[in-house]
Amino acid sequence: MWSRIVSIAVVLALASAVAWALWPRPISVETTTVATRDLVVTVEVDGTSRIREVFQVSVPVAGRLTRVGLHAGDSVEEGQTLASIQPVDPGLLDERSRRIAEAAVQAALAGIAVAEVGLAQAETNSAFAQAERERTTTLAERGLVSTQAEQRAVLAAETAQKSVEAARATLVMHQRELESAQAALIEGGSAPTGACCVDVKSPASGQVLSVLAESEQVMQAGTPLMVIGDPDDLEVQVDVLSNDAVRIVTGAPASIEGWGGDPLRAEVVLIDPMAVTKVSALGIEEQRTGVTLRFLDGPESRPGLGHGYRVTASIVVWEGKDLVTIPLGALFRSGQDWSVFVVEDGVARLRILTLGQRNAELAEVVSGLAPGETAIIHPGDNVADGRAVTPWN
Repeated sequence: MWSRIVSIAVVLALASAVAWALWPRPISVETTTVATRDLVVTVEVDGTSRIREVFQVSVPVAGRLTRVGLHAGDSVEEGQTLASIQPVDPGLLDERSRRIAEAAVQAALAGIAVAEVGLAQAETNSAFAQAERERTTTLAERGLVSTQAEQRAVLAAETAQKSVEAARATLVMHQRELESAQAALIEGGSAPTGACCVDVKSPASGQVLSVLAESEQVMQAGTPLMVIGDPDDLEVQVDVLSNDAVRIVTGAPASIEGWGGDPLRAEVVLIDPMAVTKVSALGIEEQRTGVTLRFLDGPESRPGLGHGYRVTASIVVWEGKDLVTIPLGALFRSGQDWSVFVVEDGVARLRILTLGQRNAELAEVVSGLAPGETAIIHPGDNVADGRAVTPWN
C-alpha cells in the first residue's frame, strides 16, 4: 500500500518537473512608454564655413613684384598698399644688338653735329636778313627805295627766322634720337631703380587669408597675389540632396555643430535654383543643391572659426508640438505596414501603426497607439504575438 503511494508520488513529481521544464517562460524585453513629445525633423549634412565676401587681389600690370611684407592673418584697411609693381629690367644684349645700338648712338651724334652747324648757319643768315630789313625800312621812310624793295627785305627776314626755327627743331630731333639709341644700350642691373611703380591697394578692410606670391619676382598682369576677407562676416555653405532641398525653405532655422564648440544658431538665406551632379564616396552619382546659412549670433559666439572650416549643419524641415511618438527602435515591418509589439498584461501584442513624420530617433504615430502604453524596443525573433514577456528595464 505504502509502496504504491510512494510510486504515485514519484510519478507525479516527475510529471510536474517535466511540465515545469517545458512550460514557456516569459521573455525578458526592453520596453518604452509611448508619450507625447515635440518632434523636429531635420536634414543633417556636412558643409564648410566661408567668408561671405572674399577678394582675390591680382597684379594689375605686368612688372616686377617687390617682396610682400604681409602674411596670412595680418589685418589690412581699405586702400592700404599691399605691394608695389616696378618695371621689368631690360634684357641682356647680344653682340649683334650691341653693335647696332652703338652704331645708332654714333649716327645720332653725327646728326647732332650736322644740326648744330645748320642752326649756326641759319642764325647767321637770319641776323643778316634782319639787319637788311632794318636798313631797307629806314631808306623807304626817306623815299630812297621803293615799297616793293622794302617788302622783299621783310619777307627775307621772316624766311630766315623760320629757317632758324626749323634748324632748332632738327637739332632737338637728333638729340632725342641720341637718347633713344643710348636707351637701347641699357641692360639689366644698369637701369635706375625706383623710377616709377604701381601700388597694389587693398579693396576692403579685413585680414589676409593667404599670400599667393611673397618673394620678389616678375609677374604677368592678372596673376593672383593674395586673398583678403573679413573673418567676422562668416556664413555656411552645404550641399544637400535635391530631394531634401525641396523640403527646405528660406528662413528655416538650423543648428551648426561639429566645428569644435557649442552648437550655433543659424538660418537658411539662399537655396540654389540649380542642382549639380556629384559623385559620393561610394562612387554613386547624386544630384546636390547648394544651401547657404547665416549665423544668428555675433562673431564672439564662434571664436576660432575661420574660412573653409568643416562643420555639420542640421536644417529644420518640419516640426510639431505634443505629438504621439515612439522610438524608431520599436518599429518593424509587417508586410507593407509598420508594426510594433505592445505589452498587455504581461503578453506581447502586435499592433499595426499609421506613421507620420519621423527623424533619426522618433516617429510620429498617427493611429495605433495611445500615450501611456508600453512598447517593446528592438524585439527579437523569439517575440511573437501572444508570447509572455517581462520588462527588464
